[in-house]
Amino acid sequence: MSPIGVQLQIEDRHVMIDNGILQVTLSNPEGIVTGIRYNGLDNVLEVLNGENDRGYWDVVWSALDGSGRTGVFEVIKATTFKVIVESEELVELSFSRQWDSSLKGKFVPLNIDKRFILIRGCSGFYTYAIYEHLGSQEWQAFSLGETRVAFKLRKDKFQYMAVDDDRKRYMPLPDDRQTERGQPLAYPEAVLLVNPVEPEFKGEVDDKYQYTCENRNLMVHGWISNDPSIGFWQITPSDEFRTGGPLKQNLCSHVGPTCLAVFVGAHYAGDDLVPKFGQGEPWKKVFGPVFIYLNSMIDGEDPLMLWDDAKRQMTVEASSWPYSFVASEDFPKSNQRGMVYGKLLVRDRFVDTNDIPTNGAYVGLAPTGEVGSWQRECKNYQFWTTTDVDGGFTIDNIITGNYNLYAWVSGFLGDYKNDNIITITPGCKINVGSLVYEPPRNGPTLWEIGIPDRSAAEFYVPDPNPQFVNKLFLDQPQNKFRQYGLWERYGELYPQGDLVYTIGESDYSKDWFYAQVPRKKEDNSYEGTTWQIKFKLENVQSTATYKLRIALAGASLAELQVRVNDRNKPRPLFTTGLIGRDNAVPRHGIHGLYWLYDVDVLGSLFVEWDNTFYFTQPRCQSPFQAIMYDYIRLEGPNTKIIV
Repeated sequence: MSPIGVQLQIEDRHVMIDNGILQVTLSNPEGIVTGIRYNGLDNVLEVLNGENDRGYWDVVWSALDGSGRTGVFEVIKATTFKVIVESEELVELSFSRQWDSSLKGKFVPLNIDKRFILIRGCSGFYTYAIYEHLGSQEWQAFSLGETRVAFKLRKDKFQYMAVDDDRKRYMPLPDDRQTERGQPLAYPEAVLLVNPVEPEFKGEVDDKYQYTCENRNLMVHGWISNDPSIGFWQITPSDEFRTGGPLKQNLCSHVGPTCLAVFVGAHYAGDDLVPKFGQGEPWKKVFGPVFIYLNSMIDGEDPLMLWDDAKRQMTVEASSWPYSFVASEDFPKSNQRGMVYGKLLVRDRFVDTNDIPTNGAYVGLAPTGEVGSWQRECKNYQFWTTTDVDGGFTIDNIITGNYNLYAWVSGFLGDYKNDNIITITPGCKINVGSLVYEPPRNGPTLWEIGIPDRSAAEFYVPDPNPQFVNKLFLDQPQNKFRQYGLWERYGELYPQGDLVYTIGESDYSKDWFYAQVPRKKEDNSYEGTTWQIKFKLENVQSTATYKLRIALAGASLAELQVRVNDRNKPRPLFTTGLIGRDNAVPRHGIHGLYWLYDVDVLGSLFVEWDNTFYFTQPRCQSPFQAIMYDYIRLEGPNTKIIV
């Protein structure tokens, strides 16, 4: 440990904590991070910004009482400063703000306590916050559209960004997005760099959504300065306090240079992931702690090694969770939490006569609800893990409460839910035994399109328009979907008729477009599209029922209508109705929320040999009203099991 203890200095307008490695300055009593001094750099935060626009917690909220206060962005400014712990080993500070009815309509109706922790010998600091909505009638009904921690770094220093091993690069400057240097595209977040400060970026598209991550992969990201050689990293050691489960996608780092820790957000999901609180509804949650890690290199060493070091530090932080040093009683320590363990198997007799051990399946505890409800759950905590090669799993450090156990298995349709309510108590170790998931299945597979993995990544993603590229992704087929403007390529590939997919001949990786989007017409308006699936059936059982299973990886103000052998039939066999607000297509996602539909098809609707399904997406007021498919399967009525 460093011989220098943690020092605390309190002034009228600022509070400073210093451990000899770094010094953090916060406004008093607001609790805004105004400065971080490290490795000879007086401030790693953007000194050109005002003090309230450097390092802060914020919310976006809306009143639900008809007052008209909607989409309010608010930087959380505390009114009370308090020292929680002060020793040479650790300092924890509190910056809090209490709400009462006199503040109605002015501030989000929450009590908020922001905490900051600096530890002796630690090259970084921790921050977390406790949000509370009290259970009395004066407490206003509201929705919480977003809450996060944001840091804005010095643009003259931090110009290299890393969000994962594939997405790391030198980035444009924020100046390049201004009107005189950048051309706004179909929406404000996307800008074509026409006259950037650094000519190497000319002709590229910059869009913060190209750098989003799923929660399960969003543990460390940040920025590197070459002079001096410094890394600034945001490390999230646990997903328990983030909403929407492992697949929920969030912003992280992007041009600014900006570094975010998002806890609640509607991106790639829509209103389903916006928690809504009734008048007087009691609620309390701890967001974080997250770790702001700074590292440095000796002159002459490769600055990119800072990214490798940040990943190593991430594993250290994750292995230390839940942190033992957090002072708040609202953050349960390890001995106050519980454990669940067991095994997950899959039973599909049309695939294997034996139960199949899962490997890499996601198993989690989330608040009690319906099958699959975890992906829309946005008020409380979730705890997830993956199964080993034998299907075994252990979920550690679960906060006390009542939960259901949920799971999904890549390669198999649908969601698993165990109907038993699991009650976690301090120190409990609950063995749930061998759980068996029986995925949806009525009969043998007659044909299938795609892979049931909750993503459209396996389908055909077109090459980007050369005029609108991000060079980072040009040699990354796995990230091809992140390029700008891919939705316009559909109309170029299919200028007249729509996609036709023939079972047994077509290849979904080449012939099934990654999203069913409207087609752009010559007058720049859009029209709905109808895709065809052609297939052959022998020995049609006209009195039997076939089953069409449709798993969607995402939907945005879209509708899927299904017809059989008559595309002009006034009423479709099936329609989803208007669904989805994930907006995944313009946000360069390959999925949003997961939707699963089972369609009964009477055998009398089929004919012997040549048949066609017509999949129509008629909604076309915007180019982004789209469906992303995950997997489609037609099952026969035959219940004969393979042996």
